[in-house]
Amino acid sequence: MSTDTIKTFATADDLLALIQPSSGGRVINDPATGEKVGRAPEHSVGDLNSAIEAARAAQEGWAALGHEARIVALNNAADAVEASAEALAVLLSREQGKPLNGPNARFEVGACAAWLRATASFELEPEVLVDDEGGRAELHYRPLGVVGAIGPWNWPMMISVWQLAPALRMGNTVVLKPSEYTPLSVLALVHVINTALPENALQVVSGGRDVGEAMTAHEQIDKIMFTGSTSTGKAIIRSSADTVKRITLELGGNDAGIVLPDADPKAMAQDLFWGAFINTGQTCAALKRLYVHEDIYDSVCEALVEVAGQMPMGVGLDENNVLGPLQNEAQFNIVSSLVQEAKDSGARVLVGGNPDAEQPGFFYPTTLVADIDNANPLVTQEQFGPALPIIKYSTIDEAIEMANGLDVGLGASVWSSDKAQAREVAARIEAGTVWINKHGAVDPRVPFGGTKQSGYGLEFGVEGLKHLGQPQVISY
Repeated sequence: MSTDTIKTFATADDLLALIQPSSGGRVINDPATGEKVGRAPEHSVGDLNSAIEAARAAQEGWAALGHEARIVALNNAADAVEASAEALAVLLSREQGKPLNGPNARFEVGACAAWLRATASFELEPEVLVDDEGGRAELHYRPLGVVGAIGPWNWPMMISVWQLAPALRMGNTVVLKPSEYTPLSVLALVHVINTALPENALQVVSGGRDVGEAMTAHEQIDKIMFTGSTSTGKAIIRSSADTVKRITLELGGNDAGIVLPDADPKAMAQDLFWGAFINTGQTCAALKRLYVHEDIYDSVCEALVEVAGQMPMGVGLDENNVLGPLQNEAQFNIVSSLVQEAKDSGARVLVGGNPDAEQPGFFYPTTLVADIDNANPLVTQEQFGPALPIIKYSTIDEAIEMANGLDVGLGASVWSSDKAQAREVAARIEAGTVWINKHGAVDPRVPFGGTKQSGYGLEFGVEGLKHLGQPQVISY
């Protein structure tokens, strides 16, 4: 695809005109204002079956194109996303609620293009396992077939690309089901990407829970990729059992961060804040419980309060804002309930904790909660919103025991001026990824996945490609 042939969509309304049904559909409202964004098609299980049948028919031809042609297609798709980036970002902001600026809507659309390009760049050559007088054995990876991808509402575009890019790169075709809360942005993204792909290689079905359940049990789906709650992940495991599907699950995190006593509170405060409050806290791998040594506890709390006061929250299309609303009322109610429980227990609210009932939209203020017990529900349950509990500890062993005390382990972080000591602590934490002096910094080149009930399977990098292929040993 040359730059002359790239289709550019100038506005979000241009995209909406292409993806909305001619009549009917389900109204999607802006979580910041309550205003109508557009109408999403309500696809049925029958529509899903038709999409899977078409994907199955297209898969052999897509795989036969070979790696080089698929690499070109993914890079062309990245060009197409970049050409319509602002229109996609505005639609995302209106539907999901996240602001255009900061690590939010424009950032997410940019990540879509970056992940497409990175995934296209990975080399996956046959691995020679044995080559001696006794013979030769090689490990190859073949396409699985049709991949069913089920995405979340928090990073609807970016996580869709995390799923579809490696699946397509490996020669699979993809049927994508977005969250019922954020279908429009994913429908628009798929429309843009499909300008660079053969017909039926990538399809999207916008439906409800019945469509997702049918996808996970469908005999013609060879793999499920899911990002979302642990409870839904468990249901997917059960429904996929009869067909013995391959599954990659990226589930809830409730990530812990441990601040060691030698850390510099002011120097790390900005990174700590964004580790917790990126996307207004609505991120699986966000920092959701912070353990701080008693020697610097008050200083860390003060530094975080200062940073929080500098971060404006409001309607996403206002260029000044960097924090937005909760995406939906159900999540707003979860955050409200957990913070209220913490307040009732005697925990100290440093800032926030008092939503404005008169304000339209699902805005919950940036909230920092100190002097809270480690057994409090705000600590033990994943709040998935802009409320961070800060727990005091006395010894490193105590901090590690608390950090490892839950049945999840997606990400974690250690904060220290001594990186050698930080690495020693990191090695003792039960999490798929442990960052040092940062949190949630995913990289398309670096494998990512959880431990315990945060899921299984890896995404990103060459290892992520392997999880979208069927290993085959050829021995001769």
